[in-house]
Amino acid sequence: MQRRHLLITTLALAASTAAFAQSAKPIRLIVPYAPGGPLDVTARALAEQVKDSLGTVIVENKPGAGGNIGSDYVAKATPDGSVIGLAAVATHAINPWLFSKMPYDAARDFAPITQMVRVPNVLVMNADTAARLKINTLADLIAYAKRNPGQLNYGSGGNGSAGHLAGEMFKQGAGVFAVHIPYNGANPAQLALVSGQVDFNIDNLASAAANIKAGKLKALAVTPPSVRPCCRACRPWPRR
Repeated sequence: MQRRHLLITTLALAASTAAFAQSAKPIRLIVPYAPGGPLDVTARALAEQVKDSLGTVIVENKPGAGGNIGSDYVAKATPDGSVIGLAAVATHAINPWLFSKMPYDAARDFAPITQMVRVPNVLVMNADTAARLKINTLADLIAYAKRNPGQLNYGSGGNGSAGHLAGEMFKQGAGVFAVHIPYNGANPAQLALVSGQVDFNIDNLASAAANIKAGKLKALAVTPPSVRPCCRACRPWPRR
């Protein structure tokens, strides 16, 4: 699975650049996840790049409910061009199927402006845990999980997040069971992994790369099935 982050705004804006130019208010860019995660990093990089053309862009984090709280804030904002937001696979593709009642309509309450980034996920283990369990490859992880069902756990940015769905797809494809532990955003989930609170995560490669290079995390698999410079030991995702 690949995460696809879109810049979104309320439908009444009709994605018009003129709406931005005519607004006297500073633009508020809503990130529906906790600070430090991949969407937050992307939003802050965007805000810096467009400040000369659009003026001040204030990044605000509104995490919770798998991204629904922040996305709902954008959906119900006054449609004057002053509030825009970032969408993820979870907020606009997964959550409508996961939650019995959604506070917004993902198809009708937003107008897409542009796709921002497209990056793969990577399955990473805490490096110390991997060494202790003698797990050096994806095959080792699968073999250990099959010998010890339910003994491994994995973290994600929350129920219904892309990391959660990817983890369940991995379990199904590999025929293993691991306990899911949801966190309030990708960054808290990665901090839990680095500190050894969870055994593995399926994370955004961009956010995990620094800890992989630092030796704190061990990369075992990447999607799509292509080798990336920071994890040449990675193997393609298991498929049925």
